[in-house]
Amino acid sequence: MDTAALDHIIRLALEEDAPEGDITSAALVPTDARSEAVITAKEDGVMAGMPAARRVFELVDPDIALNAFIDEGADFENGQALAMVRGRTASILTGERVALNFLQRLCGVATLTRRYVAAVAGTKAKILDTRKTTPGLRFLEKYAVRMGGGANHRMSLSDMVLIKDNHLAFIGRIADAVRLARQKAPQGKRIEVEVKDLDELKEALEAGADMVMLDNMTPAMIKKAVEMTAGRVPLEASGNIRLETVHLVAETGVDFISVGALTHSFKAVDISLEF
Repeated sequence: MDTAALDHIIRLALEEDAPEGDITSAALVPTDARSEAVITAKEDGVMAGMPAARRVFELVDPDIALNAFIDEGADFENGQALAMVRGRTASILTGERVALNFLQRLCGVATLTRRYVAAVAGTKAKILDTRKTTPGLRFLEKYAVRMGGGANHRMSLSDMVLIKDNHLAFIGRIADAVRLARQKAPQGKRIEVEVKDLDELKEALEAGADMVMLDNMTPAMIKKAVEMTAGRVPLEASGNIRLETVHLVAETGVDFISVGALTHSFKAVDISLEF
């Protein structure tokens, strides 16, 4: 995990939550009071984000120690103790909400990802995330996807070329778009092309795309696309793929299935901190 990026995000969150300090804890809690608190799951889930929670407390007060009882990526159950926090009482109270905000959301991403991964078990398909992430939290949410057993697609627009429908609306032919990308994109960057039907798939393959995204195709059409491609390049299925339908898509033989819901429609896991 990128420590500098993590610290930047956490400092923004702490400034948002306590721009002039934690006035309640400062008023009520003696500065020398010390406590222990337990972080506990209130529902089943998959662990992701404990390093972020630990760093929140460290930035609030270096004297706080967080001892995790569970590894990242591990399943946990309702009622399970996840970690113990020890230190100054006021400092724990100041960091509590920000730490839990990170932890609950990242566990939510990991938990939903694990469900998708389980749904495609027994097939070759790998579950990918997208760039549909919370602004400013992308690297953390994509980390949580990995903890849930998924894989990351592009981290940013700088990682690879992805020629989508709006690019083609401007350029025109897929062949021209791929040629321009080969000429002008940084050397060594992969080129993926989004296609909506088998005719566009044929054009993308002939143009020399490194990977093809099958956008909003039915499972039957995706299966034909897999047969047509015959393993020449990886194929990614994308568009309105839900937990109820992902196995049908995976059974087509497609290599990757990208799911925006992993990072835009997850449910935060209920986790508490109690003294």
